[in-house]
Amino acid sequence: MKAFTLNQIREITSSGFIINYFMPDKPTPDRSETLGTHRDDFYMFFLVESGQASMMIDFTEVVLPECSLFYVSPGQVHQRFSTAESASGWFLGVEAPLISDDYLEVFESRFVLQHPVKLSDEQVKQGLALLNLIHERNSSYKESPFNLRVLHSLIQSFLGITAGVFQNQDGPNQIVSRQVQLSHDFKKLLVKHIYTVKSPSRYAGILNVSESYLNEVLKKTTGSTVTYWIQHQMVLEAKRLLYYSQLNIKEIAHQLGYEDSTYFLRAFKKFTNTTPLSFRTENRK
Repeated sequence: MKAFTLNQIREITSSGFIINYFMPDKPTPDRSETLGTHRDDFYMFFLVESGQASMMIDFTEVVLPECSLFYVSPGQVHQRFSTAESASGWFLGVEAPLISDDYLEVFESRFVLQHPVKLSDEQVKQGLALLNLIHERNSSYKESPFNLRVLHSLIQSFLGITAGVFQNQDGPNQIVSRQVQLSHDFKKLLVKHIYTVKSPSRYAGILNVSESYLNEVLKKTTGSTVTYWIQHQMVLEAKRLLYYSQLNIKEIAHQLGYEDSTYFLRAFKKFTNTTPLSFRTENRK
């Protein structure tokens, strides 16, 4: 049983991207209003030009202020983008294969929820110019030779600016590239296999490194151990199921790969200092 609808960009368009200008009470075209709480299989980028918007992502309300940039990664559970506070700006959805590897490396590097970045006047000007041009060509030049290639090139330019903004927010990366890549690979494996694999040694084996080396790399790049991130991802998935699904605690434990629900209860409480039932009760008021 799937707890969340997966919104797939290829069901919306064959071009690999969607773009729209949002305004108060005008929803973005990612079908979030009709899908309700869901996941997407593509990246969503928001440039708020004026006003203020908000989103609920994995139990955290993210406020997007004026002149800010934000993105939602594939797989993050979220609810409808709200422009009730008179926000206007651009929404761009892009499937991962269209994003250059070095840009994707920046977007995939976060183990926790990213935050909106406040843009300078020049950055806003450049972003708006590119997004306006992308929208114009997508709307009016569909039959023009090489138009899709031109559009993809323009999207790469916007994504390059966006990746640079978030990279600068993090500061210079002092970790060698192999370690950064290993951390990214671990994160992707963790998201993909958390329901079935919870052993640090198994992840290390899949990545062809020792468990001690994987631990060392993750401590350097994220500040936490392999075990911590496995527990973090397990608890996050559990919270999603507790909040958004109607599954009972035993069913959730089973879906997460725990044959013994008692072990799941202990693991959840140890990490959160509360029980699954208490979390559901407190957050469903």
